[in-house]
Amino acid sequence: MSTFTIFLFLIVVVAFLLIVVIMVQNPKGGGLSSSFGGGGSQQIGGVKKTTDFLDKSTWTLAGLMLVLILLSNVAINRGSETLESKALDSETTAQPLSTPAPVTTPVTPTEEAAE
Repeated sequence: MSTFTIFLFLIVVVAFLLIVVIMVQNPKGGGLSSSFGGGGSQQIGGVKKTTDFLDKSTWTLAGLMLVLILLSNVAINRGSETLESKALDSETTAQPLSTPAPVTTPVTPTEEAAE
């Protein structure tokens, strides 16, 4: 298993967790904390901080996904590509250069030949 495959698996897991955390939140501010009942000052057991936890976990997962994506770019298997120039290769410089085809210029008829 390559490093890129591991990063790809981690990216998929983080993306799934990010989707779950975002779907639990309520866009109007109620979210998970409003489903436990009670209003305003009647919060029991710290449920009021649920939105803070969901907000922090969203940003943490998004940052983790960004880092994983950047690291996976480094881990991509480039294959057999080489970054060296072929002009510097000793095998290509040892071969003789082929001679170019002769250049022919068209002959234009002169005015005397036209008469």
